[in-house]
Amino acid sequence: MVCAAFRDGVWAVNEVKATSVSVAGEDPIISGMAGRYATALFELALDNKAVDAVKKDLDQFDALVASSTDLNRLVRSPVFDADEQLKALSAILAKAGISGLAANFLRVITTNRRLFAVRNMIRGYRGLVARHKGEVTAHVTVAEKLSDKNLDALKSVLKSVTGGKDIDLDVNVEPAIIGGLIVKVGSRMVDSSLRTKLNSIKLAMKEAR
Repeated sequence: MVCAAFRDGVWAVNEVKATSVSVAGEDPIISGMAGRYATALFELALDNKAVDAVKKDLDQFDALVASSTDLNRLVRSPVFDADEQLKALSAILAKAGISGLAANFLRVITTNRRLFAVRNMIRGYRGLVARHKGEVTAHVTVAEKLSDKNLDALKSVLKSVTGGKDIDLDVNVEPAIIGGLIVKVGSRMVDSSLRTKLNSIKLAMKEAR
C-alpha cells in the first residue's frame, strides 16, 4: 500500500511512504527515500495504465535538468524555497508540455522539499518499469552524448550477454570521466568479455567527431 492520496488527478501533499520495500529494496538504485517515491509513483501509474506516459514525461524532465545549468541549480540548491521552486517548476512544465501524473508528482516532491533527489527518483522509476517489462537496465556514463547509431550498438552488445533480454539504457553524460564509457548492469560493472566490443563503440564515438 502506498500512503499517497490521489484524488481528482492531484497528489495529496504529504510525505510518500511505501510498504512495498521488497520491490524497491532489491536494487540499491531504487532504495531509500528516492526509492519510496519512485515506487509510489510506479504503483499509481500502473493503476492508471500510464506507466509509459509517465516515463516519457520524466525522461523529458530529466533531460532538461541534465542540459540546463540553471534548472540543475534550481533543483539542487537549498537557496530556493519551496514556493520559488514550485513557481519556476510550473512554468517549466507548462512550456515542456509535461502534465498529468508526472507533473503532479514533480509538484508534490517540490512542496515536500525533495526536488533535490528527483533524478534518483526518475532513475528508480525507470528501473521499476524495466523490471515490470522484463527488461534489464544498463546504467551508462559517457563523456559525450551518444549518437543513435552508438546507442543501438551498445544495446545490441548488452543484449547479447543478458540472455537476449531487452535493454533499457539509463545514460548519464559526464565530460570529466576517464575512458569515455562506463557501463553498469544491475549492481555489476561490465566484465572483460564485453571490453573489446565496448572499445569498438568508443572508437566509433571518436571517429564520429
